[in-house]
Amino acid sequence: MGFLTKFFGTKQEEEKTMAKLNIGIILGSTREGRVSPQVGAWVKELADKRGDANYTVIDIADYKLPILGEAGGDTSGAAQWSEIIAAQDGFVFIVQEYNHSITAALKNALDYLREEWNNKAAGIVSYGSVGGARAAEHLRGILGELSVADVRVHPALSLFTDFENGTEFKPKSVQEDSVNQMLDQVILWSKGLFTIR
Repeated sequence: MGFLTKFFGTKQEEEKTMAKLNIGIILGSTREGRVSPQVGAWVKELADKRGDANYTVIDIADYKLPILGEAGGDTSGAAQWSEIIAAQDGFVFIVQEYNHSITAALKNALDYLREEWNNKAAGIVSYGSVGGARAAEHLRGILGELSVADVRVHPALSLFTDFENGTEFKPKSVQEDSVNQMLDQVILWSKGLFTIR
């Protein structure tokens, strides 16, 4: 590798840097009647208006991952899960609070992979009776162990003020600004972390 390649990077690295990033919006719940698809669709709509990345909603329910290490489980979706996560440069996690933490389905999906998560950035959009704050804090610790850099801005949605009857998502207008500030950070950090992958 010559001096110029070391200094400026390879042509492939340069092309990737110039291309749009891939940001996965991960739905963190699989239960029937969940509202995460509504929240994920709203985040994607706001994100797509920005035009600064390729945003994709990734529903962990689509991959039907059995409990990690469970004997006899159908792991046929694991390869696809690995492939979709590896293709992302950053993430936005849609996180709902269950018993002061994240869902078992999200924890299991995170545990299924290792290198696919490494050296990428993530934002968190949480919801719950206290905005999902405790779930978000638990998720931050897990992301740190997976070498995912989570950004500071954290839209926290309240079941009392951003949802009608706890089921129909109607976010307050102030939440839009929070999502855009979070995405600003996710994009910036994702670009930076790409250079070390």
